Amino acid sequence: MKLLQKIFGTQSRVDFNELLGRKALIIDVRTPEEYNSGHIKGSINVPLQQFSKHIPGIRKLNRPVITCCLSGNRSEAAKKMLAGAGVESYNGGSWKLLKSIIPKDGAVV
Repeated sequence: MKLLQKIFGTQSRVDFNELLGRKALIIDVRTPEEYNSGHIKGSINVPLQQFSKHIPGIRKLNRPVITCCLSGNRSEAAKKMLAGAGVESYNGGSWKLLKSIIPKDGAVV
């Protein structure tokens, strides 16, 4: 647990399953090539390079958002953009780690 706290700080206390129960959307901000090599079932791919133009549409969904990527750096940048736009958002960090802690049937979308 201490390792997770070092990696994710206070984010390690986020209950991602509770967020998914509230119909949170998982957005993977890796490139399409990275996403196609493996991703969380039910997640959507919005590459960080194109992310800002999608924020108005994401905000209209009125759902919590969990961002993820390869290591957590790009997903943190996306989370900050969403938070700045008033969207409830959380950095899920690495998509592989996030996938390991959510239900096996994937995200609620």
